[in-house]
Amino acid sequence: MGKDYNLIVILGATATGKTQLAARLAGELNSEVISADSRQIYRGMDLGTGKDLAEFVVDGRRVPYHLIDIVDPDDEFNVFEYQKRFFECFSEITQRGIVPVMVGGTGLYIETVIKGYMMLEVPENPGLREELSCLDMEALAVRLLAVNPAPHNTTDLLDRSRLIRAIEIAKYTNDHQSSDKAGLPDIRPFIIGIRFEREILRRRITARLKKRIEMGMIDEVKRLHEAGTSWEKLSFFGLEYRYISLYLQGRMTCEDMFKTLNTRIHQFAKRQETWFRRMEKRGTIIHWIDGADYDAVKKLVRNM
Repeated sequence: MGKDYNLIVILGATATGKTQLAARLAGELNSEVISADSRQIYRGMDLGTGKDLAEFVVDGRRVPYHLIDIVDPDDEFNVFEYQKRFFECFSEITQRGIVPVMVGGTGLYIETVIKGYMMLEVPENPGLREELSCLDMEALAVRLLAVNPAPHNTTDLLDRSRLIRAIEIAKYTNDHQSSDKAGLPDIRPFIIGIRFEREILRRRITARLKKRIEMGMIDEVKRLHEAGTSWEKLSFFGLEYRYISLYLQGRMTCEDMFKTLNTRIHQFAKRQETWFRRMEKRGTIIHWIDGADYDAVKKLVRNM
């Protein structure tokens, strides 16, 4: 295994049970898990992100995990920071002779790592910011799409400061493109995908949403706001925080919040699946398993 692959990746849409499979596999291999979830990095955001740390206890033993609960909600975090921290974790773990298990559903984070994209730390550009300060939101959106026709994070189009920062990043990236991967670790991934039939996944998503609300997800969002996280900021942390915030502000009924949120999560799962299919079209080999079948995962890893 070590000669050919130095990273196992388990990916899938939301509610496919991939984290539990990854933790169980890592436990059997005496390995460690590296998360590829763009929201579970935040402390205090547990139910809304589907974070369940109990899944990392396998047969009474805690499986080490990384890149979960590493920053506060008010901290800025982006794909550049994720890639940097992932490579630090990966290098430290592999130097101990361990093949780590990466797990998550954030396709951009996964692809950034396995493809070794050159991510740039982008400084502020005072001149550009001054130039953009006189533009309205529509003009800013047009400016962003001119330098980045396919932005990964469409929520950047909804907030002025994020929109200006997105333009700044896109322009800097375009001006400093480089194919030089010197210094990046050599990633040789074996990728396993977990998928369900559409209707089964829909039922799993709805059941999980009901359970998370029963466990106190609404109270979690309320606590975050009371601790100082604005409604506007909460809306950028994902669908759960956005629609529960609208409910807590009295802008939606509880019934409408649940129905809309449930629909939006189903749509999000379809977008995740589309991203993974696009990865395959670009040459990434994903070994798919139907259902959260641990024996099938284990067989794949044994044969790889």
